Amino acid sequence: MTYTLAGVSNRETGWGLAGDTRVTLEALRALGEDTWFGLGDLDLATHLRRTAMLRRGFTLSEVTASLCRALGVTHTVAPMSDRTVRTRVLTQGGELAFQEYFVKHRCEPPVSGLRFDGADDSEPSPAFRAALHSAHALVFCPSNPFLSVAPILAVPGVKEAIEGFNGPRVVVSPIVGGQALRGPAAKMLAELGHDVSALGVARSYRGLCDVFVVDEADRDLAPQIEALGMEVCVTDTVMTDDADKVRLAERICRVAGLVL
Repeated sequence: MTYTLAGVSNRETGWGLAGDTRVTLEALRALGEDTWFGLGDLDLATHLRRTAMLRRGFTLSEVTASLCRALGVTHTVAPMSDRTVRTRVLTQGGELAFQEYFVKHRCEPPVSGLRFDGADDSEPSPAFRAALHSAHALVFCPSNPFLSVAPILAVPGVKEAIEGFNGPRVVVSPIVGGQALRGPAAKMLAELGHDVSALGVARSYRGLCDVFVVDEADRDLAPQIEALGMEVCVTDTVMTDDADKVRLAERICRVAGLVL
């Protein structure tokens, strides 16, 4: 998120920094290190800085704010918590750390469940807690409901705060025409027993969503989603360039009643 807001993200991969190199990684591989987690040289600098600050006693919120300032990002970027919460993926071949599942094994092992180590002992970060109480609207981006959203909802008090949120709550479906545009969301929906559709995603947000945004390809699902107690907004949700992102963001703002 910080790289994207700073305008330095790698748009081809969707992660990391544009124009990054892997000289350090290649040197580590030559020395016999297992280098399945592919960090670029510039990206590695960010990770080293973050780890060093955390070891010196700074909170993750403070580290995030420092990195944002260094990259010229003026928006508030807040982690869900300053405590450690680790996503563990339960597969037929055993339990995997999230990055092992996502990067090392490329999301291939069938998933039977998830758990979030440390979630019960965590709490929302100060900026996140403040936003849940003072924001005018809450938007769930078209993210994986299991890997991206569920860990946040597992933090004590977050789900309850969203359930009682006073403003409009908008969810953008990550599934378009029965397919995930990126990542394993569709695969995980099927493996965990959900409908692989925008409707299947909507069911997981009951009680947390006022307006569910679907792509034109899923217009026919609107009546079934509305039966869940949600208003449905049908629009073009596929984003291929910055103009698409701006267009969708403006539509969401209008749906949420925000002045542009």
